[in-house]
Formats: sequence, structure tokens, C-alpha cells
Amino acid sequence: MRTPARARWQRSEPLDDERTLKELGYTQQLHRRMGAFGNFSASLSVISIMSGTLLLLGYGLNSGGPAVVVWGWLAVGPLVLCLAAALAEITSRYPTSGGLYYMARRLGGERWSWYTGWLNLLGLLGGIAAQDYGIATFTGAWANLHSGYVPTPGSLLVLYAVILALHGVLNLFGTRLMNFLTSLSAWWHVTGAVVIIGALTLVPSHHQPARFVFSEFTNNTGWSNPVYVVMLGMLLPCFALAGYDTSAHLSEETSGASVAAARGIVRSVAVSWIAGGALLAALLFGVQDYAATLGSETGVPVAQIFLDALGVATAKALLLVIIVAQFLCGYTVTASASRMIYAFARDGALPGSAHWQKVSRRRAVPANAVWLAVVVAFVLALPSLYSATAFSAVTAISVVGFTPAYAIPVLLRLRHRERFTPGPWHLGRWSRPIGWVAVLWATGATVLFLLPQSDPVTATSFNYTPVALLVALVMAALWWRVGRRSYGVPRSGTASGHDRTEEAENIV
Repeated sequence: MRTPARARWQRSEPLDDERTLKELGYTQQLHRRMGAFGNFSASLSVISIMSGTLLLLGYGLNSGGPAVVVWGWLAVGPLVLCLAAALAEITSRYPTSGGLYYMARRLGGERWSWYTGWLNLLGLLGGIAAQDYGIATFTGAWANLHSGYVPTPGSLLVLYAVILALHGVLNLFGTRLMNFLTSLSAWWHVTGAVVIIGALTLVPSHHQPARFVFSEFTNNTGWSNPVYVVMLGMLLPCFALAGYDTSAHLSEETSGASVAAARGIVRSVAVSWIAGGALLAALLFGVQDYAATLGSETGVPVAQIFLDALGVATAKALLLVIIVAQFLCGYTVTASASRMIYAFARDGALPGSAHWQKVSRRRAVPANAVWLAVVVAFVLALPSLYSATAFSAVTAISVVGFTPAYAIPVLLRLRHRERFTPGPWHLGRWSRPIGWVAVLWATGATVLFLLPQSDPVTATSFNYTPVALLVALVMAALWWRVGRRSYGVPRSGTASGHDRTEEAENIV
């Protein structure tokens, strides 16, 4: 009896994925239990319209106000989509957990690969810190509405540590749980956004006029130059629409990765831009008292908008919806960072690589890499104990790590056309114009978020993003002198000789 075509496809696809991976120089170690929707959902979850957009809404309202929030979102979205599409095209050719640094190795050489990897790692670790600290602030706002609790920097840091630990533990349970949670996250984000937009549209008896939403300018940064303030406000969409490289980092756990991971990158950005814009518009039209929103006792302007427009009970319920969405986002960011650490260590790029590349026998999870990601993310948020601008600095660290790491493979692909053969998903004749728009945008965004965010610049308002970037680059440069002999990203199909991963029997 003939085997049905679908059954043959289901058997052959993992084999094709393993063959592609072997041609890229690696053997299959992680379990391929994630489908195209799960891969898309992972990037959608990391971008998280109910995380990045809402976490930085207060920052945006102070750095330009509603007009900059709305027009900045509309302007930045297509530029980010260009960068995502250019990166997706390269991902289709090189679907590995290493993602960006592997692409840079194949297109530019080991030194390009080395620094791309370190920048990508900085972005991912900054992303964990920003997401999980944001969860702590929203949880503190919920507690304020529920019992009058007033969050302090110390209590928020303790709560942040607990959230990090929970994400670490959940990431020890393998790809099946990840596939379930990322899929749940996608539906939760979309459904939750629809509920919030519906509530803010239908319930309040008063809405702000369009003039307020599209033209109200507010400057609480201390800087007098409105152009500079508008540029600072771009941090909101830049951070909110970052993290789509998750689809690439999970490609070794995805079936049909050459197409699924590329589509996951582009679709997650497009859906997030549209849904996030609608959510921001609903929030801004729903503002009842602008001054109270900016100076909310909860510490979270979104909570104040809910409270004023919908009442205490509904505000608390919607905050819980957001907190769950953010928690699922933080879980996925941790997963993405751990896969990046695992892959980077597998190629000998990190101090103690032999330890960080270990994969547990039972779950096929890089458990040591998970805990390294959690610990470093905690360290990145320690300045929150004394710095009033620590959260925006951590988000800027994430953007400054992600953005150039995304752009470097695209730039190398443009410079060395002869080194790149497109994969099954590609941009065709639009590849070069989209690529150059992406590179120019990424360069400007990176420089922008290294600049001071408030005036006067003091110990509590200092933007320590340049310091974090400098530390990462210095560490990379010093370790390059010592560890480059052990660094070996495969040039071609050398999986049998390149596989140095050790299995740890005693890791969950």
C-alpha cells in the first residue's frame, strides 16, 4: 500500500532539516518539535506588543508625548520591517541556532562573526533584563491598585529576581513545553490586545480628540531641542519591535526551518507593528487625565489609563492580562538567549565554553546556558537600585546590541554578493535596495541610543548604555586575543569533526 503524501512529507522534512544543518557544519542535537506557527509565535512573543509597547509608553509620553508615540511608531515600523526582511533572507540560507554570528562568519570571516555574536548576546541579555524588570514594575502597579502597596527599587529588584528564576526553571523542560507556551503566547497577545482595545473603545464616556493623539507634544527630558527629543522618543518603537531573531535561534528546533524561520521573522514584525499601533492608539484615545497619567502613583502610566477610564476592577483584570503576556514574552526571550549562548559556546567563543555548551540528556536543553543568561540579566538590572533612568538604559542596551548585530550580516551580504546563494525564501530583485535601507536605518538607530536621554546628566540620570556596550566590546576584544584559537565556526559540512558538545547526565 502506498504511503500517503502527507506522511512522506512529515518523515522527509526532519531529514531534510538535518541534512541542511549537516551541510552547514553541525549535527542535530536539539529536538525538532516546533512547527512553523510555533516558530512565528516565538518571535511574536519576544516582540510582545503588550510588553515593549506598554513598558515604554511612559518614556514615550515624556519624550515627545502622544504625537511622537504615534508618528514614531508609524515611521519606524517599515524601517524595522526592511531590516527583518533582509535578515530573513539570510536566515533562509543559514538556519542555525547561532543565527547572526554564523551568518557573519560565512559572509565576512571570523572577526566579523566574533563581534556580531557578542553584540547579539548583549542585545538578548539586555532584552531579558528589560522584559523581566518590566514585569516586576507592572506587578507592582497591580499590587498598588489591589492593596495600596507602593513599589520601591529594592522590592522591585527582589520581585525581578523571582521572575528571572521562574523563567530559568521553565526553560529546563524542553521544546514541547516551549512549543505550547509560545503558541499560547501568540493567541494570548492577540486576544488580550483585542480585549483591551475593545474595552478602551466602548466603555469610557470620554475620549481624547484626534488633535491630542496626533499632535500633542510633551517634553520632560530637560533638553530644549525638539528634534533631539523626537529622536529620543524613537526608543519606544525600536525596542518594542526588536527580538525577531528568535526565529533564527530556534531554527534547529523547527521543522522546515529554511522557510519557516524566515517567514516567522517577517510575519512577526508585520503583525506586531499593526496590532501594536492599534493598541497604542486605543490607549492614547482612552487617556482621561494626562497629568495624572504621567505622574501615576502606580509608577505605570498604562495602569493609570485603565484606572481612570475603566475603573479599579477592570484595571486590575487587564493588568493581569498584560502581566501574563509579558511573562510569556520573558520566558521566550530567555529561551532565545540560552540557544544563542549554547551555539556561541559550541563554537568556542565564550570563556568556559565547554561548560556552557552542555546539553541535558533527558530534555535536550542547554541548561547551563539558561542559568548563565538569567544571572547576567540580573546583574544588568542592578543599577535600578540607584538610577532613575535604569530601565530606559537597559532597553537601550538591548536595542544597541540587537540593531548592529542584525545589520552586520546584511551589510556583509551586500558587500560580498558572490559569497551568498539565496535560500528557498528570498527577496529577489528587492534584496539590495531593502538591504541598504536596513543598514542605514540600523546605523542611525545605534548611534542615537548611545546619547544622553535626559538633561542635566547626573549619576542618577546617566545613560549607561555606552558603558555596557564598551564593556561587552572590551571583553570580546580581550577574549579574542586569548580564545580565538578555540573559535571555530564551520566553513562547510564538517559536522563530524566540529561536534564538541558534551552531554551532562546530571542536568534536568
